[in-house]
Amino acid sequence: MTDTIISSASKEVVIGFDRPFVMIGERINPTGRRLLAAEMKEGDFSRVEADAIAQVEAGAHMLDVNAGIPLADEPALLARAVKLVQSITDVPLSIDSSIVEALEAGIAVYEGKPLINSVTGEDEVLERVLPLVAKHGAAVVAISNDETGISEDPDVRFEVAKKIVHRAADYGIPSHDIVVDPLVMPIGAMGTAGRQVFALLRRLKEELQVNSTCGASNVSFGLPHRHAITGTFLAMAIANGMTSAIMNPIHNEVKNAVMAADVLAGNDRDCAAWIRANREPGAEGEGTRGRRGGRRRSS
Repeated sequence: MTDTIISSASKEVVIGFDRPFVMIGERINPTGRRLLAAEMKEGDFSRVEADAIAQVEAGAHMLDVNAGIPLADEPALLARAVKLVQSITDVPLSIDSSIVEALEAGIAVYEGKPLINSVTGEDEVLERVLPLVAKHGAAVVAISNDETGISEDPDVRFEVAKKIVHRAADYGIPSHDIVVDPLVMPIGAMGTAGRQVFALLRRLKEELQVNSTCGASNVSFGLPHRHAITGTFLAMAIANGMTSAIMNPIHNEVKNAVMAADVLAGNDRDCAAWIRANREPGAEGEGTRGRRGGRRRSS
C-alpha cells in the first residue's frame, strides 16, 4: 500500500495504510491564540518552544508549524519557528502556510523532507505550490477545495483531490507524496459532516490510494465536551482509512481514542504501544502469567 515518508535530519516517519496512525501536533499555530500571536510578533518564541516539547512528550510523531499572523513578516517568522523547533526536537515537521513566500522561507531552513501544508485545487495555487514541492522533493497536503469553495458533496471533493493528484503527476510528484485533507466540517453546524468524510476517506484509500489527514479539532468546534467528539471521530475515521491528523496529543481523551483504534485495527503490533503507554508503575510482569487460555466464568 501507499507509504508517505517524511523526515527530519535524523528521524523518519511513515504515513501509510496498515501502519500506526500518525499524530501531527497542532499547537504551534497562532490562529485563534492571541497571546501566542502577540508573542511571536514581538520575537518571543518561548511558548513555541514549550509547545513543541510538550507535544512530543505527549506522543506527537510530527509537528505542524504555522506563523500566520496578520500584519507580520510571516516568511521570517515561519523560518525562525522551523529552525527553533528543529533545534529542540528531532521529529519531522509540517510547514504550514497559505503564503507561498512563507513556505519557501520555511523549506529553505528545513533539514530533511518536510510535509508542505498545503495546496488546494485552485489552478493559480497549483501552479505556484506544486513546483515548490517538486523542487524540494517534499510531500504535500492536498486540500479538497477549489475556486468554487468547499462543496457539501463528497463526490465533488473527491474530484478536486483527484485533480490535484493528477496535476502533481505532471510535475513529477508521485501520488505517495500527496496526503489529502478531505475537509472536516463542524458536526454541530452540519449533521452529515462525519458521514461525508467517512465516505470520502474510503474512496481516497480504495480509488486514489493516497494517504489522508485533517484538522481533527474542526469536527467538534462549538460543542461541549468536545474532546470526546474529536476522539470518537478520529477512531471512526481511522476505521474508514484515515492515516494521519493534525491534532492535539496533549488531550488524553483524543490520544487514547487514536491509540485504541490502532490496537483494534491491528496496527499496534502485539498492542505494544498501548501497553507501554498504559502500564501501571510496577505492574510489568505481574498478574498475567497463567491467564492465557484460562476459562472464563459465566455469571
